[in-house]
Amino acid sequence: MNHKTLTENPKLSLAQIINMSVGFFGIQFGWDLQRANMGRIYENLGANADQVPLLFLAAPLTGLIVQPIIGYLSDRTWHPHWGRRRPYFFIGALVSSIALIFMPHSSALWMAAGLLWVLDVFGNIAMEPFRAFVTDKLPDSQVNRGFIMQSLMIGLGGSVASSLPWVMNNIFHLTNTATQGNIPENVKFSFYLGAFFFFAAVLYTVLTTKEYPPSAKEETTVQSKGFGSGVREIFHALANMPKRMRIVSLVQFFTWPGLFLMWFYYTTAVAVNVFGGKDASDPVYAHGADFGSLTLAYYSVVTFLFALVLPKIADLLGRKTTHALCLLCGALGLISVAWVHDKNMLYLCMTGVGIAWASILSMPYAMLSGSLPKDKVGIYMGIFNFFIVLPEIIASLGFGWLMKNVLHNDRLLAVQLGGALMILAAVICYVFVREPKRTDEVLANKLEVEEGRSV
Repeated sequence: MNHKTLTENPKLSLAQIINMSVGFFGIQFGWDLQRANMGRIYENLGANADQVPLLFLAAPLTGLIVQPIIGYLSDRTWHPHWGRRRPYFFIGALVSSIALIFMPHSSALWMAAGLLWVLDVFGNIAMEPFRAFVTDKLPDSQVNRGFIMQSLMIGLGGSVASSLPWVMNNIFHLTNTATQGNIPENVKFSFYLGAFFFFAAVLYTVLTTKEYPPSAKEETTVQSKGFGSGVREIFHALANMPKRMRIVSLVQFFTWPGLFLMWFYYTTAVAVNVFGGKDASDPVYAHGADFGSLTLAYYSVVTFLFALVLPKIADLLGRKTTHALCLLCGALGLISVAWVHDKNMLYLCMTGVGIAWASILSMPYAMLSGSLPKDKVGIYMGIFNFFIVLPEIIASLGFGWLMKNVLHNDRLLAVQLGGALMILAAVICYVFVREPKRTDEVLANKLEVEEGRSV
């Protein structure tokens, strides 16, 4: 086998970086369909507002368990034709697409919740190796561009997916209301299209992208097997996280609840608080929910466009300052929803969220660059996901009580609380994250190559 050293990744062309990122368009298509519509589906099937967080438990719990395991396994996978990460892309996309087709045919809450578990398990199997894929394929000088290209694909996929219910109703004239226990036609056909784009986009990346064979050191890692040793290695890596990763993980821990609360309640908050709808059978509620989904699509467009200039801003201001400012934009966007009296002002609110989302999808991972051992990137990316899913688990298990007893099922207050948590994340990022100078980064990478240890 021809071995490459850890420093030999050649620079890739723009077309090659796009090819390796297209799959994320499909993955995000699936995620945004569920984020924009699952709260609505649950309420159509009879769920109360305080029950919605618990019904969203599938996503964080599966991410907590699945991502580090898949990271560990993909670090140790090598097939001469399929490569290392691509088998997981393909299997995850195939099963997720099947779950998307069946989701809008749910006849009861338990069925929708069960399909969401399937969708989230295999969505995580497809998604987790994509973060490590960037580090596998690109030299350090192109890592920022790789994550930014993923942000572009995420923004594009999210904008199309979130707008589909509105498009299906206003352009294709599919009904957006349904009796209790049924799913509207515009939502059903949105999920069908989502299944197609999820699988087709991931398949495109699988077929157009090759992976490098493992180096001599990595080949030893590939050959080491055993579930027990895998569990021990995951916990060892968790206990020995690089210092910079610990701080960035804390930023993530307070960032993501703001996003979760938006995904839990924003669409229905627009339907109830802005449009004045009563319940899922009310045409005013349905119109408001469709419009809410459309504004979520708009923030994904903002993400797509802002990601084009984000690298230059990060080069000018530094990664941590850029990320902190973007988080503040997102917080202001979420909090200001309460001041909206004209529905079109929601686009301004979502502009701030789109700016934040572009940074959330790239800057934390870029801030980790140079601090992770190259042969354990998959494991550490899975562990990094802990600090995304743990706050969602806490929210899923405990926020229902808070929603019912403190916020009195006011969806708009829940969205604002998410904005406040995002402000806290911005402060932590700016005050505590320490970015190395370029010379320090080069030395760190050299030490990792020579000694095989994290900084």
